[in-house]
Amino acid sequence: MASLVAAFAFVFGLLGADGLAAQTPERFEFSEVHMGTEFRIVFYASGAQAADAAARSTFAALARLDSLFSDYRDDSEIAEVAARAGSGALHVASPELTSLLTEAVRWAERSGGAFDPTLGPLTKLWRWSARRGELPDSSRLHEAKSRVGFEGLRIEPSGGVALVRSGMSLDLGGIAKGFAGDVMLAILAGYGVEAALIDAGGDLVAGAAPPGTDGWRVSGSNGAVLLLAHGAVATSGDRFRYLEVDGVKYSHIVDPRTGLGVVDVPTVTVLAPNGTTADVLASALSIMDPEDGADLLASVEGARRLESQGTHR
Repeated sequence: MASLVAAFAFVFGLLGADGLAAQTPERFEFSEVHMGTEFRIVFYASGAQAADAAARSTFAALARLDSLFSDYRDDSEIAEVAARAGSGALHVASPELTSLLTEAVRWAERSGGAFDPTLGPLTKLWRWSARRGELPDSSRLHEAKSRVGFEGLRIEPSGGVALVRSGMSLDLGGIAKGFAGDVMLAILAGYGVEAALIDAGGDLVAGAAPPGTDGWRVSGSNGAVLLLAHGAVATSGDRFRYLEVDGVKYSHIVDPRTGLGVVDVPTVTVLAPNGTTADVLASALSIMDPEDGADLLASVEGARRLESQGTHR
């Protein structure tokens, strides 16, 4: 992933790198809606014109990632991969998708399948059922589960990607926002912006601290304050998005092992060295047994659970 992020920084950031470093930095803030949520970028730079250029370039890269990774769009790149599922034909994937899928498979293996990028058939079924206010029937659930399994995702060294079984599809919702935050931070760095914060709908990816401080202030729901720099925080849970049937609250987070939303899932907030890792860990720990989740978390250097996070500035 590091080489891809560097490439993004070069392509989107090279032309603006000189204009932001010479003067006393000012605080700038920009926001746009992508990936179904508001992305906000806050950073310190030396002038409005150059800051505008950096923000435009950063959001252009984000829009491209959205066009590749969205499972809501029929014209996305992952939709193209799904259209060839089971045919044996390789899709020549973009570098961005190849990089993200490689990371996704690595985390699927580490989490024992709790995180699975091929969750698409179950995600679609769960959304359909949630709109109807009911659980999916057993036959539909069995059919969807038969089309899920990260071992059925092929990634060739050449960059070719394939889903081996007919009806398979991708869902990158548990990793794409964090990955995008990492890419955006690298693009800003290419413009000479080091003190920056990406807010991806409440998930945070931070570069250097604001001038004269030890970090970006992130306030938890319990009133605790975290100073965040060169790291990321992601939260997953069912506080706002869930389906309630017969008094049982099912999260929007689907367990690949059951095909249903996780029941009584706690809100999980994770601090990690980068956005991709924080995003995946928050998703996986919402599904895994507490002991297995603790073991996975302990295996990641610089990662730990936090109290749920809230506002920042």
